[in-house]
Amino acid sequence: MTKHDPDLSLIFQALSDPTRRAMLAQLGRGAVPVSELARPTGLALPTVMRHLSVLEDAALIMTVKTGRTRMCSARPETLAATADWLADQRAQWEARTDRLEAYVATLMKETKA
Repeated sequence: MTKHDPDLSLIFQALSDPTRRAMLAQLGRGAVPVSELARPTGLALPTVMRHLSVLEDAALIMTVKTGRTRMCSARPETLAATADWLADQRAQWEARTDRLEAYVATLMKETKA
């Protein structure tokens, strides 16, 4: 992994929590203030800020303070890089299962002969 690649460990750790996934889904519809992200969770503001910190450390979101309001927005390029990694992994596993299927078919032909 090059230094410009996202840290997949941080990303998957961030995505492992349903509250953070819900926040990220909400941010997928556009930038919102922290107070709006906190509202549906029912969590205390310091807890929400910790969740946002985890998402920001994973480069899934970015925050900007404007006056007294902290706005959060998604960073879709990080999710796109993660999706690319997952697609590559899927292709590798599918190739392995295809080879296994071909091998089993060969074995079955040989036992019938």
